[in-house]
Amino acid sequence: MRAGSACLVLCPMMSPPAESHQPHLRLLREHPEDCAYGTLSSGQVICLIVLLVLLGALILWQPWATVITLNTLAILFYLLHIGYKFFLVYRSLHHSSKIKIPPVALSTLRPENLPTYSILVPLYREAAVVPSIVAALAALEYPADKREVWLLAEANDHETQAALSAQALPEGFRVLIVPPGTPQTKPRACDFGLEVATGELLVVYDAEDRPEPDQLKQAAWIFLHSPERLACAQACLNYYNPRQNILTRWFTAEYSSWFDLFLPGLTGLDGPVPLGGTSNHFRTSVLRELAGWDPFNVTEDCDLGVRLHKHGYRTVMMDSTTWEEANSRLLSWLRQRSRWVKGYLQTWLVHTRHPLRLLRQLGLPGWFSFHMTVGGSVLCYLLNPLYWALTLLWLTAHPEAVARLFPPVVYALGLFCLYVGNFVFVYLAVLGCLYRRYYELVKYAILTPVYWLLMSLGAYRGVLQLLSRPSFWEKTDHGFAREEAEP
Repeated sequence: MRAGSACLVLCPMMSPPAESHQPHLRLLREHPEDCAYGTLSSGQVICLIVLLVLLGALILWQPWATVITLNTLAILFYLLHIGYKFFLVYRSLHHSSKIKIPPVALSTLRPENLPTYSILVPLYREAAVVPSIVAALAALEYPADKREVWLLAEANDHETQAALSAQALPEGFRVLIVPPGTPQTKPRACDFGLEVATGELLVVYDAEDRPEPDQLKQAAWIFLHSPERLACAQACLNYYNPRQNILTRWFTAEYSSWFDLFLPGLTGLDGPVPLGGTSNHFRTSVLRELAGWDPFNVTEDCDLGVRLHKHGYRTVMMDSTTWEEANSRLLSWLRQRSRWVKGYLQTWLVHTRHPLRLLRQLGLPGWFSFHMTVGGSVLCYLLNPLYWALTLLWLTAHPEAVARLFPPVVYALGLFCLYVGNFVFVYLAVLGCLYRRYYELVKYAILTPVYWLLMSLGAYRGVLQLLSRPSFWEKTDHGFAREEAEP
């Protein structure tokens, strides 16, 4: 099969990349069915057309029955999604699967027995934060002769290159200029970094990251004491500017719930883990076996977590935190959220190209978890505004059409979702703040329904962009954090 021939796209057809021999295209060459080079496969296009034709015919034949059925299915989905997320957090609180390593255990690690480490730091338009990331990585407690740091700068980013040239780099720090090419994305840069990495273990950090100093040692200890099927240890992410404004407060509540409660619950159930974009520690050999990151997927982290699970590897959550900069500017936050939703939808579409194969690879529990976590999250973002609008319309005008959409049983289920469902999600945000001891953020977590509206705006923008610019990477600008006391 020729590279690129397996997939169709909804946007204008792309020609196969001219630089198909380059390292970032290994996934496209070797496993095109797992690559987001095309938005939809031919089979998915056919299924979509058939479903749309059937839906149109049903609406023409029985319009109200069809719409009521769709409404019922959406509400049942909500119930499943609410129950699943609540169960994962409940399990995490009562049976935490985070790996906590006592300091005394770390002290037994002898330098000569530590595995070698490669650190990749993709940089694009990050001149302002070059000094801080170099300082943060230099502070990591790991033998200098056992680790290498690759600062990955894009060929057309002369400002960052100048900042790197002016920066005094510690021992083991190297700069790699990523050659020009498309798509210009973070995973593409990481694939070039993977080519030159020599470490047995590898971690990716973002430009604004501040990992806890012993994080590499913790990850090394985990890999040294785990079977080969453990391929990734994901650190928790949180923010060093949580109180900067209301947006950073909401963002912090979301991250605290996601990384400290939801993902540990997911690993405890052995589900596929949508990795965070940073601080994921890998066995380098496994990354190479899986052909690295997908340069066409704008949430390459989520995609890689699913691919690891499909190939029989596992991920654990480690009790170590990397502090990041919370996006404090609304338009920048919306662009970032749009990219995340677009990437989650890309990932869901890519891995559902062969539904039965996916079911065999993940098993029924993992298959259900994948759909609830990846596809289900996007669907919630898209459905929320529709139900909020229906609720507002009913409260203000009481139209008969809205009443017909909700027969008694469906109405009862809808009320349950409205009151209990919203309470559950607010409660989870509050729990995240309490877990991190951000007690002063609890009152802001109660207002997270406003934040959900912003999420939905970003989601619709991401879906529209998927149709026109599927691999376009919207850059998140850093360097706007107002410094606060150390967490």
